[in-house]
Amino acid sequence: MTSISTAAVLRNRNAACCLAAAVVSGFGSSALWLAAGVWVKDLTGSDGLAALCLLALWAPTLAGPALGALADRVRRKPLLIAASLLPAAALPALFAVDSPGRLWLLFAVLFLYGAAGVVQDAAESALVATALDERLLGDLGGLRTTVNEGMKLVAPPAGAGLYAAYGGPAVAALDAVTFVLATGLYAALRVREPAPQRPAESWRHRTAEGTRYLWAHPRLRPLVLAGGLTMLCAGVGGPTVYAVADAVGRSPAYAGVLYAVQGAGSVAVGLLAGPALRRLGGPRFAAYGIALYAVAMAVRAVPSVPVALVTSAAIGAGLPAVLIAALTAVQRETPGPLLGRVTATAGSLVFAPNVLGLAAGAALIEPVGVRVLLPALGVLLLATAGITRRAGGPA
Repeated sequence: MTSISTAAVLRNRNAACCLAAAVVSGFGSSALWLAAGVWVKDLTGSDGLAALCLLALWAPTLAGPALGALADRVRRKPLLIAASLLPAAALPALFAVDSPGRLWLLFAVLFLYGAAGVVQDAAESALVATALDERLLGDLGGLRTTVNEGMKLVAPPAGAGLYAAYGGPAVAALDAVTFVLATGLYAALRVREPAPQRPAESWRHRTAEGTRYLWAHPRLRPLVLAGGLTMLCAGVGGPTVYAVADAVGRSPAYAGVLYAVQGAGSVAVGLLAGPALRRLGGPRFAAYGIALYAVAMAVRAVPSVPVALVTSAAIGAGLPAVLIAALTAVQRETPGPLLGRVTATAGSLVFAPNVLGLAAGAALIEPVGVRVLLPALGVLLLATAGITRRAGGPA
């Protein structure tokens, strides 16, 4: 069943082009995300400042409803192309980052990078949802997770190796090239988009409309809130990857190995997501994933290389479940004219807590330590899993 549904998704030209673009740009993005943290760590010696790289990337999700409104106001294919070219043009500026005094430039580029990603996700989700059978949207979401997270199998070690050999600017150049290639794939999309009607309402009213629709929907709201709570914990736990590497006697670059193992877990759950969603339903699939993630986070506090590797794989398998369930439900349950705004609003409600969590994690990692922080996150995640499971009703 999995192979049949996967083949059906890949036979759709537009879905296949978007997945290919995700593979290409995802490789560069995964390499840069790791290299940026190691870059800051090498320049400053601070785990907290290294975590601010992820904060800069995720911060634009706070403006998701407004940015997502673009995807309902203009043609989505040209918007996808523009959102892909913007990071490609900005990344070469990182060649100038060679001292702690110029780190502001790195954070600024990462912020712009994140903003382009919010717009791109909204436009792509809305575009593909209208071109693919609704029953296959879960399979597409799973494959999207597989190609995104699966890049952690190869991209972080490659990025760490490239960084070690040639420095951060080389990784930035690689990422810029991948975005240029992704732009070509988006240009190959075959879609006929009528010109969007000029809205009579104000920008503020249109932006709020997506939020109102999402919040009033009885099936979407619980899943999106569960995703937000999970990503809050993921944000707090994000900075711990460098501390975990240090606790097992490894260098900061060992985070690349942990991310690669995490990617293996995400590949597995991505391939199984479509059939699992059809069998279990969104709330149960999400709850089981959150529970697995909770146990892995708590056990990760044990300072052992085998434990660090096993829990990384479990985190990779558990964390994406609620994201796939929530965003697939948004695609299925939202009318086309609202899809860009609702997708971006859901993205904000899911990922904006990650921004707050990253800030909290950066502040807590050094005074609290992983042996207290990780088990506490595990308890909170288990509670979230229980609430999400009950939202799904009886089995």
